[in-house]
Amino acid sequence: MQTSPALSSLLSAIPSLADAELAERLQQKLDQKTKPLGALGQLEALALRLGLILHSTSPTLLDPQILVYAADHGLAAHGVSAYPSDVTWQMVNNFLAGGAAINVLARQHDLALQVVDCGVRHDFEQHLGLIDKKVAYGSADSLSQAAMSAAQCEQALHNGAQLLEDLPGNALILGEMGIGNTSAASLLMARLCDLPIGDCTGAGTGLNPSAISRKTQILAQVLEKHAHAQTPLDALAAFGGLEIATMVGSILQAARENRVIVVDGFITSSAVLVAAQLQSSVLERCVFTHCSGERGHALLLEHLQAAPLLHLGLRLGEGSGAALAWPLLQSACALLKEMASFDSAGVATKS
Repeated sequence: MQTSPALSSLLSAIPSLADAELAERLQQKLDQKTKPLGALGQLEALALRLGLILHSTSPTLLDPQILVYAADHGLAAHGVSAYPSDVTWQMVNNFLAGGAAINVLARQHDLALQVVDCGVRHDFEQHLGLIDKKVAYGSADSLSQAAMSAAQCEQALHNGAQLLEDLPGNALILGEMGIGNTSAASLLMARLCDLPIGDCTGAGTGLNPSAISRKTQILAQVLEKHAHAQTPLDALAAFGGLEIATMVGSILQAARENRVIVVDGFITSSAVLVAAQLQSSVLERCVFTHCSGERGHALLLEHLQAAPLLHLGLRLGEGSGAALAWPLLQSACALLKEMASFDSAGVATKS
């Protein structure tokens, strides 16, 4: 895909967060807390990461925002999902009515939630919880043509970046909804990680073994159809989807603004994969919240050298795993800021 001046600006270099002096101060602060060295395990690594992203030895998470990116996929017509495409728009209405799992978790943890229509095959009434960024009424069937034109892909990327302009806070929590989007994620993973499609393809919304086998065969044909699509942007346009492309734009902009990027499951991780291949420093701003039950996710996390916080066997999407892990991010910040040191508590250190 040729890059326009506007797209080149979006893809411009994002500096590394590497700061040896700040990292040393954060580690010293953690080591001086009233505990054995490393006793808080993964929470200590999380606290250090949050401190580096937010450039503070006392990081504070402000106004966290969940965005659920939604779109339809033309490839769904081939039965790659256990559910019909209409479920996408029906679930968007469920989100707007407050009835989905992510709504429950957002209310529980006091998280703002909005749904982004990136390309749902439905016209919605205006709603305070809905952001209209529709590029098309779903992506095209990638078995016969590219899921998106270059122009549509670029528009989705820009839409994603623009979403961040008026979004408060310093933490972006990624969620998604789109019947067929595990297929797009599997295709992106297979192409960009150079892995067999069978290693990247799972049950999605609940396919049985024979249906998974058929899905894998269809995805293999899609990969062959678009053998020329080797770069991250070409692969994104070829395989979709509109919600993943919009998410990539948001991830790049969030990284540029040094927001904490809170990554959910397989589909959001595939968007991070694309963004990281465009700008590797994106990964420094990411917190990977869980390893889902979708086949391929563990392998994708390994490729990204990511250590997920939770292993709950989730494969719901919506941002549900990210919302469940959110209190761990809050705890990591609170421990760094509020836990006493050996000196302040008058506790003897290890002899």
